Amino acid sequence: MADLPSGLLEACVVVGASSDKLREIYQLQQQSKLKDLPLLEAEVLQVHAPPFVSKEASSSQVIGPAFSRVQRRRSFIKKKRRDRDAEASVNGDLTNRVEGASTTEDISVPKDLDLIALPQLCFPGGLQLASEQREDSYHFLVFTDVFGNRTHGVVVQYYRAVQSYQDGGIQNGHRWNSKSRLYAPFAVCVISKFPYYNALRDCLSCLLVQLRPGRQADFEETVKEFSAKLSLVPIPPPGQLHVSFSLRPLQVVLPSREDQDRPVIDIDLHLPFLCFTHTTLLQVLSCLLQEQRLVLFSADWARLSLVAESLLLYLQPLCWQQPYVPVLARGMLDFLMAPTAFLMGCHISHFEEVAAETEDLILVNIDDGNIQSSWSETIDLPTIPLAATDSFISRAECLQLHYDLEMCHLGAGTDANELRSQRRDWQRRLNTQIQNINLELVVNVFRAVQDYLNYEHRVFNSEEFLRTREPADQLFYKTVLDTHIFHSFLRERLSRKLDAFSRMEQNTRNYAHRNRAMTESPRRPPMSELSRSGLSSYNSPDNRLSKRLGASLPNLDQPATDTVASISSNRPASLRKITADTGLKIAQKSVKVFRLPEFPPPLAYHYVQNYYSDMVVSLGKAINATQPDDSALLARYHYLRGLVNTVSNRRLDALEDFQSLHKTDSDIFPSQMVKSLVDSLPDGERSQVDKRPELKRLISRIKRDQEREHARRCNEQEEGAVKRFQLPKKHMQLEEFVKCVQESGIVKDQGTIQRLFDALTVGHQKQVGPDLFRVFYTIWKETEAEAQEVCLPASVSEHLEPSECVFKLSSSVKTSRGVGKIAMTQRRLFLLTDGRPGYVEVAQYRDIEEVKVSSAPFLLLRIPSLKLRVRGRKEGFEANLKTETELWNLMVKEMWAGRNMADQHKDPQYMQQALTNALLMDAVVGSLQSNKAIYSASKLAHFDRIKMEVPMMVPRTTAETLKHKINPSLELTTPQAVDVLLYTPGQLWVSVSGGKVMVFDASSWSLTHTCVVGSARLNCMLGVDKDQVWMGSEDSVIYIISMVSMVCNRQLTEHRAEVTGLSLGTDKYSQKVAYSCSAEGTVMVWEVATLQVRKQFRLSCDRLLSVYNYNGTLWCCSRNTIMEVWRNGLLKHRLSLPEQQRGSAATFSSILLLPELEELWSVCIDSGEVCIWLLKDTTKPYQRITLQDCTGCYCMIKVKNQVWVGGLGRSSTKGKIYILDTECHLVLKELQGHGDRVTALCSAENRYVLSGAGKQDGKIAIWKVE
Repeated sequence: MADLPSGLLEACVVVGASSDKLREIYQLQQQSKLKDLPLLEAEVLQVHAPPFVSKEASSSQVIGPAFSRVQRRRSFIKKKRRDRDAEASVNGDLTNRVEGASTTEDISVPKDLDLIALPQLCFPGGLQLASEQREDSYHFLVFTDVFGNRTHGVVVQYYRAVQSYQDGGIQNGHRWNSKSRLYAPFAVCVISKFPYYNALRDCLSCLLVQLRPGRQADFEETVKEFSAKLSLVPIPPPGQLHVSFSLRPLQVVLPSREDQDRPVIDIDLHLPFLCFTHTTLLQVLSCLLQEQRLVLFSADWARLSLVAESLLLYLQPLCWQQPYVPVLARGMLDFLMAPTAFLMGCHISHFEEVAAETEDLILVNIDDGNIQSSWSETIDLPTIPLAATDSFISRAECLQLHYDLEMCHLGAGTDANELRSQRRDWQRRLNTQIQNINLELVVNVFRAVQDYLNYEHRVFNSEEFLRTREPADQLFYKTVLDTHIFHSFLRERLSRKLDAFSRMEQNTRNYAHRNRAMTESPRRPPMSELSRSGLSSYNSPDNRLSKRLGASLPNLDQPATDTVASISSNRPASLRKITADTGLKIAQKSVKVFRLPEFPPPLAYHYVQNYYSDMVVSLGKAINATQPDDSALLARYHYLRGLVNTVSNRRLDALEDFQSLHKTDSDIFPSQMVKSLVDSLPDGERSQVDKRPELKRLISRIKRDQEREHARRCNEQEEGAVKRFQLPKKHMQLEEFVKCVQESGIVKDQGTIQRLFDALTVGHQKQVGPDLFRVFYTIWKETEAEAQEVCLPASVSEHLEPSECVFKLSSSVKTSRGVGKIAMTQRRLFLLTDGRPGYVEVAQYRDIEEVKVSSAPFLLLRIPSLKLRVRGRKEGFEANLKTETELWNLMVKEMWAGRNMADQHKDPQYMQQALTNALLMDAVVGSLQSNKAIYSASKLAHFDRIKMEVPMMVPRTTAETLKHKINPSLELTTPQAVDVLLYTPGQLWVSVSGGKVMVFDASSWSLTHTCVVGSARLNCMLGVDKDQVWMGSEDSVIYIISMVSMVCNRQLTEHRAEVTGLSLGTDKYSQKVAYSCSAEGTVMVWEVATLQVRKQFRLSCDRLLSVYNYNGTLWCCSRNTIMEVWRNGLLKHRLSLPEQQRGSAATFSSILLLPELEELWSVCIDSGEVCIWLLKDTTKPYQRITLQDCTGCYCMIKVKNQVWVGGLGRSSTKGKIYILDTECHLVLKELQGHGDRVTALCSAENRYVLSGAGKQDGKIAIWKVE
């Protein structure tokens, strides 16, 4: 049988006192021999676990139609009963009936269910008899196995009267002759894999309604039927579909998880806010983050578990890794002596005892709302950073925590289920707000961690991270960084896990911080922060690095300063985004509730099968009633129907549902369950699957995905866990040196690291020793720290741009403009005058005309000096830098050359790279301390060398048309080719190698989202409607990304070869359809609304490349031919390669239809010629346009009345773009903006054209359309 996910019920256990003991005490009570009623030992009386019904199948498999994967079971031996007299069967007491109903002492129970400790957890305060009826009470349990997996229990204690068979009394409405009554408590515990605390409490409430008026003899049968009903309840999939069922008198609702990486939440998350002040609550959370030994105390057992669960949910996605027992029975207090960190809960009556006898405990009194340590009434532990706590408190103060206050405008309800529904909706909204507030707290605490990660080598530079924290926060972070909870979180960050944390971090990152990936500077503080309070402002994680070099321009016609001004602010970003009610007014996602059919008699196989049939019919109706564009809801209905078909043994129907689910939302696809289902197929059904291509493809894809996932996990295990950066202990060759420098976080680019290696190994063996690297690394960090400590007065900083930072400061020297220190920023040189600090402009790099080493007379000596000639100034600038002269000469020349290249190529990364080179030069000279130090540092003068060796002049036409450049490969070690470009309103989509997709804000060309679709190269992208982008991949799948959620959870898997082309069109009924083609010649027509294949056919050709719809026919381009095809797939006619290109290596690469001119344009990979065909006469091209100095063309688009062709130059082997006039067929412009062939082109609203290049360049150029 297929391995199913757990259903609602794992087991139901009845616990109480033994019948013999109750009989004995009852008799003593009747004889008035008892002064006080004693505490009794609790025992397991009943265990009910699925499957409750089964049927022998033809394959000899026992099929248990219940939502449970509990297959492995073990034996639990109850205490043996004493021999009873036969008369006990006449009118036995309740527990005789309960216990005697069992035919054996050997109970079969789920393997991972611990029944030894369960009785005392069901009665944590002891089993206390009573002389009068008591109220029912509920509490909640959490069980954790050795692997850290949690199981949850809800317990109800209720009292029933004990009567003797000798009294002749009958409880149900009849008289009593006994002298006094005795009431015994029984506990019913429902155990589930999921924390459905409220729902299971509702279920137990309904059970008690049935038990109270029922006959005692029916007790076990009633509980068994109750358990069997719960075993029929499926768990809803993640998303916005809840499941409800009726247990009479209540309608019980199972809420779904919000998404795949979040847990089920079925408790009132606001309870800790009612118990603690905001400051105390933050203290408790701080203790949890630091993995202290915490004990919660309350007089209410239920409160312990609910508050503990809420606190752990507040920390999501950080997961508590330590022992967790929210309810400790009185016999378990020795658990508090454990030497490890833990979170446990005790009754308040043990407070003094625990505080006196144990050390190093944090004691949290839930009832009084206070926290203290076992050695003091105060807590002497580091607190959560101030900026994060202030934000949390300001947000939490706006929470509306009182239901009655918010609902006081409503009238008195008369329908209990309607009132409960109102309360659930209110609680769901409040829970969402609380989740967001706490998630934002976690994001604000750990936001900066990603700045110190090296993903390639899985390294976290913890020392550097700690050094850059606020001094007051360093002790907190130092403690947290050594915890298991943080280490697990770190592993997920290094694996680039896309969860709630990463989504909120990305969404709340301030605008300039988001630009970091494109234009990052080495870590130096922005002057706008240091001018206020020096180093402390720099250390704020949201402000450090939030201003970037060469910020991309929101409007390419405006100066860069406008951008910087619009994004800078003196207020910390974390406070800007968390105003009082920001985030509390969250748009609630609409929730659908699927109501299960009425339960059948649950212990009869036939009735259970009919019940599943009814559920399948109901789900089918729900699917038919759902709009096709509501794919998320459709996916969840298919998920549920697939589950039901699986447990009811309809395997093929289940596979069809899962196939629809995989296409509609692959995020919630249960691959392991489907694999298990496939493995359980008998031969007859397997042969049917083999005859159905779509199911066969689904199975093969599942197996392939699981193999990839297994390989990925093995690879992660081989790479090991998270590493902390450590200085090397042995000599390093180039390869080891590259890895070490990348791990250190100094620089990632392999070319730069290789030049650094050459600089450090000049004149000796090509290896870097550990001592040399330690000195180099220390000097790099010291120089960085010195720059961070520079505190400029407002009178100086007002002359600088908000994003400008001082990266290097000379010693105090005499200059031609006065005495002071020369400061180097990423934009200019200026003199910081001695005495009262003043600002004297030396030069902006772009204005420098000459830099040279000279000497200045001083008495009888000549002192080395640096001379600069600046554009627009008659007098040059001279500084007597003495021994620093040669180094400053190298650095200034590099910055000058980098600025010129950045300006000419409109690429801010050149400036960033030049700055990195200059800082590395400084560290190299400081670490070598020899006469060869300057020569060694000159190895890093990359741009200055290019300037000297190669003319840097960009052709005038290119310079005038080029507006900006983006580098998608900036955070990678080597450039990656740009495979596909797509512009949708407001967004630029970029595909690079391995299915990585980057999305840029088209108003500023700044990176906003990154996602990975599949693991293969993408060949094409298409904006289908306002919310869908389709992406055709080499792995034969069309991936669909939502533009709103930026999630890829739908896939079209019908193609059998790599998808090469996508286009839009309309059918003969004017309905929107999409066309796709794959390399082997298949063309498919898709109905966009339903994602169904309406038609498909196959063409005979050599690698089909693209398909376009025009005037009732399809134009399909392959490598050797262009075909016009009727919509039914019949070939209308075929165009072959022009005669001059036949027999050569030339193949078609791209075609372009110009309907208004009735022309077809084509280009070839190995030809520098554009062929123009008339659509009326396609026997041969009627005109050819030769592109000068072009070896081949790769892409082509139409913009206004121009055609832009991307290709490769012949003489320079650099990328070229040719702009052709569509009317006169002439080349208007020839642009040279890439260092490799142009691989992709797209247009942004006919205002700009964006071009992407091959892996030698890897950049995107933005061109102005004339």
